[in-house]
Amino acid sequence: MADLIEIVNVTRVYQAGDETVTALGGVSLSIEAGEMVAIVGASGSGKSTLMNILGCLDQPSSGSYRIGGEETSGLSTDALARLRREHFGFIFQRYHLLSDLTAAGNVEVPSIYAGIDKRARRKRAGELLSRLGLGDRAGHRPNQLSGGQQQRVSIARALMNGGEIILADEPTGALDSRSGEAVMAILKELHVAGHTVILVTHDMTVAQHADRIIEMKDGHLVADCRRPDAGVPKGLALQDPKSVGLWQGYRRRLSEAFPMALRAMTAHRARTVLTMLGIVIGIAAVVAVVALGEGSQQRVLRQISELGASTITAYPGKDWGDEDAAQITTLVPTDGEALARQPYVDSVTAEVSSSGRVRFRNLSVNATIAGVSESYFRVNGRRLSTGAAFEAPAVAQGLQLAVIDDNLRRRLFGDRDEPIGQTIMVQGVPVVVVGVEAPRGGSGAGLQVYLPYTTVQERIVGTRALQALTIRVTDAVDTRTAEAAMVKLLTFRHGSKDFYIFNSDQLRKAMQQTARSMSLLISAVAAIALLVGGIGVMNIMLVSVTERTKEIGLRVAVGARRADIMLQFLIEAVTVCIAGAAIGVVLALAVGWVFGTADSSFPMIFSPASIVVACATAILIGLSFGFLPARNAARLNPVDALSRE
Repeated sequence: MADLIEIVNVTRVYQAGDETVTALGGVSLSIEAGEMVAIVGASGSGKSTLMNILGCLDQPSSGSYRIGGEETSGLSTDALARLRREHFGFIFQRYHLLSDLTAAGNVEVPSIYAGIDKRARRKRAGELLSRLGLGDRAGHRPNQLSGGQQQRVSIARALMNGGEIILADEPTGALDSRSGEAVMAILKELHVAGHTVILVTHDMTVAQHADRIIEMKDGHLVADCRRPDAGVPKGLALQDPKSVGLWQGYRRRLSEAFPMALRAMTAHRARTVLTMLGIVIGIAAVVAVVALGEGSQQRVLRQISELGASTITAYPGKDWGDEDAAQITTLVPTDGEALARQPYVDSVTAEVSSSGRVRFRNLSVNATIAGVSESYFRVNGRRLSTGAAFEAPAVAQGLQLAVIDDNLRRRLFGDRDEPIGQTIMVQGVPVVVVGVEAPRGGSGAGLQVYLPYTTVQERIVGTRALQALTIRVTDAVDTRTAEAAMVKLLTFRHGSKDFYIFNSDQLRKAMQQTARSMSLLISAVAAIALLVGGIGVMNIMLVSVTERTKEIGLRVAVGARRADIMLQFLIEAVTVCIAGAAIGVVLALAVGWVFGTADSSFPMIFSPASIVVACATAILIGLSFGFLPARNAARLNPVDALSRE
């Protein structure tokens, strides 16, 4: 029979600091299919190193190693994982069972990486456990099983994908004599069934169960004895695995990676919560800031809309605070008439203002008295809630009519009296209320009464000069062009520039720019919080890789590819970030519901787009900051990982 395993002049050299350690020195060995071989020797003899090379957990520094005629020296890590997955079964001294899985779950692990269907996996795991006397313990976790039962679970795991070659490292070392005998009986049954069984032990009592005993010392074979009564081995040939499509296998492995990630997170709840906390704070801050920025922007837009459409106002004087402005009387109603005829002007209003007492019956308050044209409410985009504004004839004739704002209505009339048609006294001048201005957000507690500017000029301020002229620019005209034309016209009429201009678009732009700057600043702070959260995810995941080194080594030993290990840790990182994002979004919505109502000082408007972007950002953070820990996990040497304490 052709040799199943053949190694020729294999060496294994390690570098330990400045010292070179030779674990194997030119070992040659062949094992036939179906043999039961015991490799014995003292600690440091090289027997464990030889077993690791035989199981494709390690590779020789030099020499040749063939399995079923296939040379392994040039194989990639994934190709070596395929050999372990399809042909080898490992039985470890310390069992290496995953604590968060049941007995059946542990048995199924190798077939997960083989892409086997879930139903088929469960059926075979149940059959193997029943065959080993653990059918009633399939749902128990490792800490609920005795040492002998745990070792039988590891034997079932070794057989899950076929296990033509069984590698047992001190299989009875952690067991009492009775359990050890039971395990050895199982291994002998497997040998009789045709499995190739290779034992690594220092116990000659255990070695005596084998048909062939190979003794090692200082990295060399010193004896190779076969029992005289050993028959001709009848071993299982290496089986071709059941064909599983590339995409089908990948889909099945991916579907199992998510539950594995959830189990790992659940097993370390406190660490998971702490990892999540940075993401929760970062996402909540980002969503809340975006909502606050949107709410503030809408509030600014409402305030801008209260300023009216695009308006340009001319004031007497050189600039704001000009002490001589009151002496300039060249801004007159005929300027407004001239402006009204210009093609860039939609409407125009003259303005004269004062302050004084407004009285109704026995109630008297201080209010701003605004003398305006009939077009004032159109120019400034104001609406009336009841009544109507005075018309052009009323302005021309200086009639004693008034429009009051909603604040003044509430102060003078409350909710009992209807103001329309009532007579109020404005600085001793009786006027009839013809309209009430609609409430305006952000108007504060100011009280205003609007009269025809002619009435204010003649009966209250006693001057024909205007304090301001405001035009509403037509929609099709740029305000800067209109401003230049307005300045040119008034300068021509006055003979000099004795006025200054205020363009409402300047205020709009300033307010919008301020809102954008504040949103950008706060967003930057939130982004920094999110970045810190991502770094926290990476740090905790790096710690997780260190803590779970043995688990990673086990998964690699049973056939996990590097991509499988990397995928699991990436999914864990992404899952933590998505869960953190969900909690962060809920937290932000709760904050908005409590503090960010539309009528609050800090309105918050949440948009689905911002929430989707936040969740997408969480996924990106998980992928970005989880990549390094996942790569480190995937690159762990299985031998080092399994031996790590």
